[in-house]
Order: sequence, then C-alpha cells, then structure tokens
Amino acid sequence: MTDTASLLAPPHQPATSPVTPPELPRREAPVFVVQIVGAVAFAHLLNDLIQAVLPAIYPMLKDKYRLSFGEIGMITLIYQFTASLLQPWIGLYTDKRPLPYLLPLGMVATLVGIGGLAVAGSYSALLLASAVIGVGSATFHPEASRVARMASGGRFGTAQSAFQVGGNTGSALGPIAASAIILPFGQTAVGWLAFAAVAAIWVLFGVTRWRVRQARTQVGALAAAHASPHSRREITRALSAIGVLMFAKFIYIGAFTNYFTFYLIERFDLSARESQFYLFCFLAAVAVGTFAGGPIGDRIGRKAVIWTSFLGVAPFAMILPHADLFWTTLLAISIGLIMSSAFAALVVYAQEIVPGRVGLVSGLMFGLMFGISGIGAAGLGQLADLYGIVWVYKFCAFLPLLGLATILLPRSEEHRRMG
Repeated sequence: MTDTASLLAPPHQPATSPVTPPELPRREAPVFVVQIVGAVAFAHLLNDLIQAVLPAIYPMLKDKYRLSFGEIGMITLIYQFTASLLQPWIGLYTDKRPLPYLLPLGMVATLVGIGGLAVAGSYSALLLASAVIGVGSATFHPEASRVARMASGGRFGTAQSAFQVGGNTGSALGPIAASAIILPFGQTAVGWLAFAAVAAIWVLFGVTRWRVRQARTQVGALAAAHASPHSRREITRALSAIGVLMFAKFIYIGAFTNYFTFYLIERFDLSARESQFYLFCFLAAVAVGTFAGGPIGDRIGRKAVIWTSFLGVAPFAMILPHADLFWTTLLAISIGLIMSSAFAALVVYAQEIVPGRVGLVSGLMFGLMFGISGIGAAGLGQLADLYGIVWVYKFCAFLPLLGLATILLPRSEEHRRMG
C-alpha cells in the first residue's frame, strides 16, 4: 500500500501544493510577452510605412524627373540592395556581440533618409536617400525579429507573424499616406514622415530597455529547448529550397508593390490617386495573410502552410492578367492573402533549421527579401520598358509554380510530433 501510494503521489503533487507551481513556470518556462511583441510590431508598422511611401510616389517622381521604368526599378534596387547586403552581417555580428541600442540607432538612419528624400533635387540624390533608408532597414529587421523571438515564449510562428504583420500593415498604409499627404502637396511633403520615424525611435528605446533587463534568461531557455535534428546535408538542401521559394514569392509580390499602380493605370485608365486604393487593398490582404500564417504554422506545421501558400495562389495568378477591374481587385486580394501566409513560416522554419543563429538567419531571410525584391524590381522595370507592363504580369503568373520546391524541405520537428 505504501509503495502504491508513493507511486501515485507525483501526479497529485500540483493539487496538494498550490503555492509553489506559479513560481516555477515564470522562472523556467518562457512566456509570450505581449507588450514587447506588440511594440516591435508597431515599430515595424512605422518603419515599413515609411518604406512603402517610396514606391507609392514613383508615379510622381517619374513625371517630375522624367524617369524610365528602368530608372524607377534602379531606385528600388539601390534601396533593397543596401538593406540586403548589410542585414546578414549585422545579424551575424550581433549573434556574437549583442548591440541592443542598434535598434533605435537604425531608425535614426531612416530619419536621415527621409530628410534626404524630401529635399532631393536630382535623380542621384534620390538614389542616395534611398540607400540611407536601406541602411536603416538593414539594422532594424534582424534585431527586431530577434526581439520578437525572444519575447515569444516558444510560440515562434505567432510572434514572427505578429511582428511581420506590423510591417505589412505599414506597407498597406504607405500608399494611403502617399495619396493623402504627399501626392497632393509634392515631394517636400515626404518630410512629414519624420514624425513616424521619431515615434518609432521612442518605442524602440523602450524595447531595448526591456531587452537589456530581461532577455538573456529567455533567449537561453529557448535556445536550449530547440536544437536542430537535421543533418548538414538536409540543412543545405532546405536552405537552397527556401532560397527558391523566397525568389518566387518576392519577385511576384514585388510586381504588385512596385508596378501594380502602373498596371492599373495602363490597363484600366485609372488616375495615379485612384490606383493607390487598389494597391492598398492588395497590401491590406498581405497583412491579413501574414497575421494568419504564423499561428496556423504553429498548429499544423510550417511546411503545410508553405505548400498552401504557393500552390494555392497559382490559379489566381494565371487568371489575373485576363480579368476586368472588378475581378482584378478580387484576385489581387486573394493572391495577397494566400501568398503572404508563407513568410512567417519560412523565417521560423529557417531559424529552427539553424538554431543559435537567430540574428544571422533573420538577417539572411530579410536580406534575401530585400535583395530579391530589389533585383526583381530592376529586372521587371527593364522588361516593362521592352514588352509593356501587362506582359510583365503575364510572365510573373508562372512564378508561384516554383512552390514545388517545397518538396525538398525536410519535415519539421513539430510536424514529426504531430505524426
């Protein structure tokens, strides 16, 4: 009887000692810190709102400086290329030597770039201002993504998704801000974006103070709990497949963010201001899809989300170049909603494949995003000059089929646990 009682005792321990359990989870189990995840998501909103204004004012800049589509694409290339080159190196460096205050300092660089863009008087000055904004973006994304993961309490997909949806919401608001305060008043009105940059700096100083006080214990617990179960060969294969998926996703998304307004103006004879509404609809759908993708990935596995995201959007992409304005709007919303769900899953999948290198992986993922988007914008601009903007959308319709590369991804650890 005594032996039986002693064997049964452990399961009843939580009921007989109600005072101690609340202490242990708070010290040993990481928790989802809503305030911090929300703060970095809000800063991401402000950061990407500023960035989204740049492509939104391309029609104004094109007319004012008499730019070709190729020159428009080069502005995006310079901005994206600067950001993509710096991000992995910043992530790698801060993996080894943390620099918490790099977050607000990066936003200071963005503030300087805003000033340069507002007063630029030539095409070369526009390129320089775009490069400075790219530097600010390069310091923000890997470090903010790291903080989101540190505050996730193990719900990595949800935290990454919340962080990313802040950026996508800002991207969606960018065309509205451009239409309301910049296009009616001209290039110098870009200076009003300085208020958004200052607000982001203030928020990021608060995030940094939290990180300095509390983050070390959480990041240690999370890193210990997630070691990679994959071989070097599997990791190489997975990262190569992720590169293909990122290429397909961001070339296609970039066709919308950079050239959708031009497509609508040429195909349906809309004005520049009218076209901003449709771009907003697409970008808002991207924000909603991104928000859904992370939590769904936490529940059903990252790979399932990635499969659905790419192959689910393929038929809509094929139909869009042949649709009227009403159906173009619905198809663009569907494409933004479905395809955007993959990004949080891709980022978290890569972080789990290469554990202990959150900054490097985040920098590579966001760097790939900016680099591919920049190269794609420049390339698509050249193709638009040669064959027309409508042809570009017919060409890009085949890109989601590259989602077949998902078959090369090994099953994730949580997918294995699900069976």
